[in-house]
Amino acid sequence: MNVKLFLVAVSIFLNSNAQNIPLYVGTYTNEDSKGIYHLQFNTKTGELSNKTLAVATQNPSFISFSPNKKFIYAAGESSISAVSAFKVESEGKLKLINTVSSNGKGPCHVSINSLGDKAVVSNYRGGNISIYSINKDGSLNEASQTFNHNTDERASHAHSAQFYKDLLYVADLGMNAVYQYKLTDNAYSLVSPAIVKTTGNPGPRHFSLSHDGTFIYIINEYGSSITSVKKTANGFEEIDYDSTLDDHYKGKNSCADIHLSKDERFLYGSNRGENSIAVFKRNPLDGTIQKIQNISVHGDWPRNFTLDPTGKFLLVANKKSNNISVFKIDKKSGKLTFLHATDLPTPVCLLF
Repeated sequence: MNVKLFLVAVSIFLNSNAQNIPLYVGTYTNEDSKGIYHLQFNTKTGELSNKTLAVATQNPSFISFSPNKKFIYAAGESSISAVSAFKVESEGKLKLINTVSSNGKGPCHVSINSLGDKAVVSNYRGGNISIYSINKDGSLNEASQTFNHNTDERASHAHSAQFYKDLLYVADLGMNAVYQYKLTDNAYSLVSPAIVKTTGNPGPRHFSLSHDGTFIYIINEYGSSITSVKKTANGFEEIDYDSTLDDHYKGKNSCADIHLSKDERFLYGSNRGENSIAVFKRNPLDGTIQKIQNISVHGDWPRNFTLDPTGKFLLVANKKSNNISVFKIDKKSGKLTFLHATDLPTPVCLLF
């Protein structure tokens, strides 16, 4: 090979590698899966490649990065109900740092604050949340606070929680409410057991916050809907309520995940049953949304999905069909176009 051809080949190789970023996948391990997987995602083509097992661990059903991406935290829906901290090592491998109790059955969600020094775990079956401090080496301390939402009359099912500055929001499917907590003197206290009133049994599951914290978009598992909420000087108000389903779909459905686009012009939600992604156009002025597309996920049971860091692709974890579907996002319209699917056992959480 002459020098010019050699340099061209090297350039192509380097450019191809520069386009690849890591994708971690949390799974259920009761079938063929072994734990958390690592893949390479090409931000130019949307291709997934080089699947490897990052670490063997039981039922890492939800995973989250530390802000510096040196550590990953996993909610383990195992017999011991735990949350684990892992260190990111070379070639995408993960090394267990430590594991602590989630203080409740069925941990299904873990979230890290923007400073990387606190974690919150939602326990679905336990009906409570636990808050942890994180050490500089990434390890978790035992929970400093646990909040139990159960009452004598009703069973709680805490499903997700997110920090926003000194606030903490919790979506509780069993209580049909989004709770609000506030940090004071390094401890959280309850501000409101329901930021807005709900009617019927919608089942708030996950939610997405606007960058400035003014708007909260809540996806309802039972109601197959999105509740749009605005923060006001006196609290919160519901500004919109929209179905996630196509007008012609009449079957059973359970909503799962929800995400705003980086520019906040579009909102996406997943339907398990219709097996689709619902796409909404968002009014940046008043925060209201309008559905513009329902597209098949080319799989079964889209429990979780994510947008890649470039904002050009949307990836869906289809639990029951054992695959990850990749879609191209139209920058102007926000609509999706299916590209391809990659096989992977029982994927339930995708993390860039």
